[in-house]
Amino acid sequence: MISMRSFAALCVSIVLATPVAAQERRLPSSQAEIKLSYAPIVQTVQPAVVNVYAAKVVQNRNPLLEDPIFRRFFGGGPQPEQIQRSLGSGVMVDASGLVVTNNHVIEGADQVKVALADKREFEAEIVLKDSRTDLAVLRLKDTKEKFPTLELANSDDLLVGDLVLAIGNPFGVGQTVTHGIVSALARTQVGITDYQFFIQTDAAINPGNSGGALVDMTGKLVGINTAIFSRSGGSQGIGFAIPANMVRVVIASAKTGGKAVKRPWLGARLQAVTPEIAETLGLKRPSGALVASVSKGSPSEKAGLKVSDLITSIDGFAVDDPNAFDYRFATRPLGGTASIEVQRGAKPVKLSIPLEVAPDTGRDEIVLTARSPFQGAKIANISPALADDLRLDPSVEGVVVTDLADDAPAAGVGFQKGDIIVAVNNKRIAKTSDLERLTNEPARLWRITLVRGGQQINVTLGG
Repeated sequence: MISMRSFAALCVSIVLATPVAAQERRLPSSQAEIKLSYAPIVQTVQPAVVNVYAAKVVQNRNPLLEDPIFRRFFGGGPQPEQIQRSLGSGVMVDASGLVVTNNHVIEGADQVKVALADKREFEAEIVLKDSRTDLAVLRLKDTKEKFPTLELANSDDLLVGDLVLAIGNPFGVGQTVTHGIVSALARTQVGITDYQFFIQTDAAINPGNSGGALVDMTGKLVGINTAIFSRSGGSQGIGFAIPANMVRVVIASAKTGGKAVKRPWLGARLQAVTPEIAETLGLKRPSGALVASVSKGSPSEKAGLKVSDLITSIDGFAVDDPNAFDYRFATRPLGGTASIEVQRGAKPVKLSIPLEVAPDTGRDEIVLTARSPFQGAKIANISPALADDLRLDPSVEGVVVTDLADDAPAAGVGFQKGDIIVAVNNKRIAKTSDLERLTNEPARLWRITLVRGGQQINVTLGG
C-alpha cells in the first residue's frame, strides 16, 4: 500500500524524469531577450497595408413623391442625393499598385480611394469583384512608381496555435496592429461566402479591418481579414480571414485582365453527409461529400464520378464536408488534374478530374423592358459557367435572373437574383427569347413557375 504523500512524491519524480513533459521556466538572460518585440515584422509589413475609402451616390426617395396625385398637385422635382461612404482596409500585392480587399467594402461604389501608410491618397479603379469569395482587386490610377508589397504564404502550412498579426484601420482611427494566434482552421459554418474555409483568429478585428492583412511571423500574408463574430459590434476574439491560397486565385485572374475569377469546374452537385446517411453507408462518423448529381459532359463525368460516390479526399487533403471540397478544388491550378478518392459502396476508388473552366456560351443575356412583372430584370440562358457561378442545379431548364435594379418593377414584386423562370402562363421557358416574347404580349394575369433554392414555386400576379 502506498500512502497519498508517497504516491504524490512518486508522480513528481516521474514528471521530473521525463524531459518532454517538463516546461522550462527562466528569467530573461540578456537585455536583448527583455526587448523581444514584433516591431521588426510590423515595420516590414505596414507599408503594404492600405486604407480603402469607397463612396456611392444614393437618391433619397420621398414616399409621397411616389404617389402620382401628390406629384400632380405639388410637383415631382429632382429628389435630393446623398453620398454613402464605407471604410475598410486592403493589401498591396503587386508593386505596380494592385490592391486586394473585401468585395463588401467597395460593393456598389462610384468612387474608390486608397490611402497608403505614408498618408498619400490615390484614386483607384475596380479591376475585379468576386462576391463568391468576398474579394475584390483594385488598381491605383495615374501612378508609375513601385509600391511595397506583401508576399503570400502557403496558408495550408498554418497550424492552430501559430502566432499571427492583424493589420488594418479599425473604426477609421488609423492603421492598427493587433496580435493573437490561429484559433482554428477550415471553419466551414460561418455563412459569409460561397467558399467557406476560414482561418479563425483571436487577434482583435473590428469594423474597418475588413480587407486588411493577417500575417505570420515571417511577415507573409496568410489571410485577408473579412468578418467577426460579435454581439456588440466590436471584437470578442472571434475573427475570420480568407486563406491566402484562395486570395492567390483571385489575384491571378485579375492580373490576366479577367473580369471574373477563373476556377476549375467540377460539374457535379455535392451534399453533406448527415448522421443518418453515415449510418446507412456504414461510416464511423458523418464526413465526406456525397455526390448528388453529375452533369453531362462535365469533368466529373469524364473522370467517371457517379451519383452516390462519397468523396473522402482530394490531392491528399481529407474532405470533411462539401465546403472543404469546394475550397480545395477551387484552389487547384487550371490545366492539370486533381486526384480524388471516393468510396463507392464498400470499395475505395481513385479518380483523376481534369481542371478546366466551365464553358460560358449561349447566355444571350438581356434586360426585359416591356410592361410586365419581369420589367427591369436581367435574364440569361443557363450555361455551365453561369450555373457554377450562381450555384444552380444545371439540370434545371429555364432562364435565370442574373440582376435586378433596386427600383425595378421585377424587384418590387419579389423576384430575386438566381430565380430560374421555368414557365409563364403554362408555356415552358427554354431560352431568354421565349420570355421576352411573352412579356411583349399583354396579359391580365401572369401565372409563373420558378425555382428558387432548389424549390419550385408557383405564383399568380396581376397584369
